[in-house]
Amino acid sequence: MAALVARDIAPGSYVNLGIGQPTLVADHLPAGAGIVLHTENGMLNMGPAAVGDQIDPDLTNAGKIPVTELPGSAYFHHADSFAMMRGGHLDVCVMGAFQVSANGDLANWHTGDPDAIPAVGGAMDLAVGAKSVYVMMTLFTKRGEPKLVPECTYPLTGLKCVDRVYTDQATFLITDAGVIVRDTFGITFEELSDRLDVPLLRP
Repeated sequence: MAALVARDIAPGSYVNLGIGQPTLVADHLPAGAGIVLHTENGMLNMGPAAVGDQIDPDLTNAGKIPVTELPGSAYFHHADSFAMMRGGHLDVCVMGAFQVSANGDLANWHTGDPDAIPAVGGAMDLAVGAKSVYVMMTLFTKRGEPKLVPECTYPLTGLKCVDRVYTDQATFLITDAGVIVRDTFGITFEELSDRLDVPLLRP
């Protein structure tokens, strides 16, 4: 999934990668593409994950994963970082999700369970501030329930904000015309249609 997302990010884009799976996108971005990574804890031009002697405990992304810095990296206050997010300065953000609805509503900060710990972070700011919102998630829960749904049942992060959904089964484009299945992986369009309650369109 991370490689597919990286392939779809236009050269020269300013991009925020959310906590978890989206951070893996950094490892697949082509060198020389001029893609600038932003992390909400206050860094611009972040590099791939740090390994071995590269690890600096003071240099992490928002998920506290050690990262590297690229030439021209900049550091700034949290308030400045969120101003970038809210001000429409990011071309793409990539986030995980509990659910995405057929019209692009996003639920990714709280399941609503009494014992769950809500963790919105900067997700709401990114959902409304980024020019394009990409979601990376498994298509089904461990119990086999779809995460791409007609309407979200979990508390919402943003309304009609998701443009693309990358899953382990297929890539979906959320459009005004409906949900388009762009790619499938080991599953047919017909099987997807049978397992999801969302009307699907072919490319």
